[in-house]
Amino acid sequence: MKTINVKMIEGTRLWWLILCVGILLVIGGFAYWLWPAAGFAVASQIFGWLLIAAGIVQLCVAAGPNHAKQWGWWLVGGVIDIFIGFMLVRSIILSEVVFPYFLAFIFIFWGFESFVRCGQGGKLWWLRLINGILMCIIGYFFLEAGWISNMWMVSFLASIAFIYWGFTLAISAYAMRPKSIENE
Repeated sequence: MKTINVKMIEGTRLWWLILCVGILLVIGGFAYWLWPAAGFAVASQIFGWLLIAAGIVQLCVAAGPNHAKQWGWWLVGGVIDIFIGFMLVRSIILSEVVFPYFLAFIFIFWGFESFVRCGQGGKLWWLRLINGILMCIIGYFFLEAGWISNMWMVSFLASIAFIYWGFTLAISAYAMRPKSIENE
């Protein structure tokens, strides 16, 4: 999923908010995996509310007293997430139609972002490359599932996406803790 640049937000005291969003995403993913017949509309609504929650967390991180480096990107990202979340929550019909394409766009965008970050080098550049390839493939599957209106495939992919994104956020939140907490 979208990897968080931990060095950019390292040491924030609001790391636990990101951990909570990650845990909620994992719970939502498993719930959707276990009850896919609960409805395609429910998944898009849950995704909309989780985007709103993620946007609020991004705004809190950006506006906090110990705000992260490059906090402007967090501010813009939070506003965009909240806007898209409210668009999904506002209309169930709109969210059902747009949901697979929206997820496809997000995955393909994050895949290309991972490719760009891979090109910047670093110790684990190959993991970013693998992550980018997997996200582009999943994005393609979302495009195909939306095109043929295969709700079971979208349900399965969405549950995997929630779980993967939740674990990624939870692991990143642990790495974001201020150094003073780790020494206690």
